[in-house]
Amino acid sequence: MTRVALVTDSTCDLPPDLVAERSIDVVPLTVSLDGHDYRDGVDITAGEFYARLTGSSTTSTSQPTPALFAETYRRLLRDHDAIVSLHISERLSGTLASAQQAAAEVGPDRVHVVDSNVVSMALGLLCLVAADVVAGGGDAKSAIAEVERVREALRAYFTVGTLEHLRRGGRIGRASEMLGSVLQIKPVLMLAGGEVAALERVRTRERALGRVLELARSVDQGQGLCAIVAHAAAEETAERFAQELDGITDTLMVQPLGPVVGAHAGPGTVGVACYPAELFRLGLKPAASALLRR
Repeated sequence: MTRVALVTDSTCDLPPDLVAERSIDVVPLTVSLDGHDYRDGVDITAGEFYARLTGSSTTSTSQPTPALFAETYRRLLRDHDAIVSLHISERLSGTLASAQQAAAEVGPDRVHVVDSNVVSMALGLLCLVAADVVAGGGDAKSAIAEVERVREALRAYFTVGTLEHLRRGGRIGRASEMLGSVLQIKPVLMLAGGEVAALERVRTRERALGRVLELARSVDQGQGLCAIVAHAAAEETAERFAQELDGITDTLMVQPLGPVVGAHAGPGTVGVACYPAELFRLGLKPAASALLRR
């Protein structure tokens, strides 16, 4: 049986215990907070990041170096036949380019770098799909094929507290047309074409949140959803989302946006990434079951 390793980056925003359980290697990006550099999820957690983040804080992020990817690939190829390396959209980060450079150096015939076209909770779902294929004995080609199939139906909807963090980080994409009325509206956004795109303008945060939930539910084709709810320092709202979605989900998790993604999205961000469950059932509901026992 061909042994396939799975690599991603820290913008997948999956919990450490789950990536360890699924044998996913996570290469960290770096977040700079007030002049200090931290490896995402290694030197600083999401909770620590948001606790230190203030209105006066300056933040920036940077992708892993090709050398870091090359080191990871060489280590894994000692006892694996191939690697699937699945990463944040190339339109949002230079991470994919670093991975591609390393793969070309280490072994392009054995290291397969894939652009997820998404980030955060959406990337996390695709990583879990790939991990399940590999765990079931699938080769690199079959894992990539399943990721691409699910990716076509995957949707990610979210709203932010303010567009300012996306603007400052240069990740605002096709949502830039909303900037002129940023004080008057609450945006409903989505990931489309590998970048942030604007869907709608609404007048209140509650309406924006309600619309995100409505859009997520619309992805259901009758057999439920595989979904991850993500948030930036908005746990109560994210838990409410999970309770609302629990009845129609095969997979449901609540995850904080990590420091790198949170630096661009900003506190108050809440979103849902999901796809029709019949495409690839994951069967994970650790968050919802805990929430409903409260």
